[in-house]
Amino acid sequence: MIYLDNAATTQIEETALGAMLPFLKGEYGNASAVYELARNSKRAVFNARKQCAAVIGAAPNEIFFTSGGTESDNWALIGAYEAWKKKQGEACAVSGKAEAPGKTSVTEKAGGHIITTATEHHAILRTAEYLESLGVSVTYLVPDGEGFVNASQVLEAVREDTFLVSVMTANNEIGTIEPVCEIADAVHGVRKDILFHTDAVQAFGQIHLDSFAEHVDLLSASSHKLGGPKGVGMLYIKDGIKFGSFVRGGMQESGRRAGTENVAGIVGFGAAAEASFAGIDAKINKETALRDRMIAELSNITGVIINGPYEKGDSAKRLPGNISVCIKGIEGESALIMLDREGICASSGSACTSGAREPSHVLKAIGRADDEAKGSLRFTLSHHNTGEETDRAAAVLAEIVSKLRGRNRF
Repeated sequence: MIYLDNAATTQIEETALGAMLPFLKGEYGNASAVYELARNSKRAVFNARKQCAAVIGAAPNEIFFTSGGTESDNWALIGAYEAWKKKQGEACAVSGKAEAPGKTSVTEKAGGHIITTATEHHAILRTAEYLESLGVSVTYLVPDGEGFVNASQVLEAVREDTFLVSVMTANNEIGTIEPVCEIADAVHGVRKDILFHTDAVQAFGQIHLDSFAEHVDLLSASSHKLGGPKGVGMLYIKDGIKFGSFVRGGMQESGRRAGTENVAGIVGFGAAAEASFAGIDAKINKETALRDRMIAELSNITGVIINGPYEKGDSAKRLPGNISVCIKGIEGESALIMLDREGICASSGSACTSGAREPSHVLKAIGRADDEAKGSLRFTLSHHNTGEETDRAAAVLAEIVSKLRGRNRF
């Protein structure tokens, strides 16, 4: 098997697995209890908090563990809305304003406004839609042809009632790395009361994020994208931001996210984060070289379009291991099935809904025509891959494209 779908999930690293094993066996204490067995678990969770915080230059008390990136994104958007709504209510109370009996309250009327992009992960887009159902106004910024949005676009969209901006760090489909710190600084330069969130699920542990905590207020990440276990994620909440509880119950995660801690998963996440952070330059260099090598081979196929920014050797504008292409004259889903038969794992930028395949919202947002987007394929590499693997995958794909185009002529 040649595994080239690391944006979907990664294999667990030995360092992460080794760190987890004691907490799946002898060290099974509940981190919220008081005896020594429990204190061992509590110390391990705190250590993982430090390990994850170090990746973005945060303090351990600013890291809150969740079940994954999707929960973290939901918490960021819904938490920002609830905090803003509460603030509006407090402002009304201070001003002494009151509604007439039977009238809708000022707080309920004030829906507020958030800004995000048209190319976000569905964890953001679906949550934004939910907030729209509550009366929140949402601006979806359209990127340029390479998937970039810029600070000027965001500032132009800011309104008096804007309470949140959410721009992903790196796109999960086309690999575009957004100028997040620049945008966040611009927003805060205009309005310090606007929260800035970034979905860093694809970027965490993959590129340098050392100073992100200085710029953003909220950041989502997920363990299984960097060699940790599935079912664990985190939300960075800058110290001083008044966020309420997202999961109510006990006092875990400082009372903000109740539920018995997944100690083994959290420990694995921390170990994977630390390992990724320590070896990040070597990983970036290897994945960038592999990416460039495979793109060079894929470019020999007639009708290949590279999605997202691309310049050989560049890892500042595109994720090192990301390759997204549209191939004219084929269906991406058919190519994936044929690749799978050859033992090659990849993915498509298209999604299946009720049996009808719709083109990727990301590819449509950057201007790809429907027939181009339906021929999309994504290969995402890791430091475990080799040049021999990428060469074979490109060669097999070239044969598949030839076969599919031959069929499509009839």
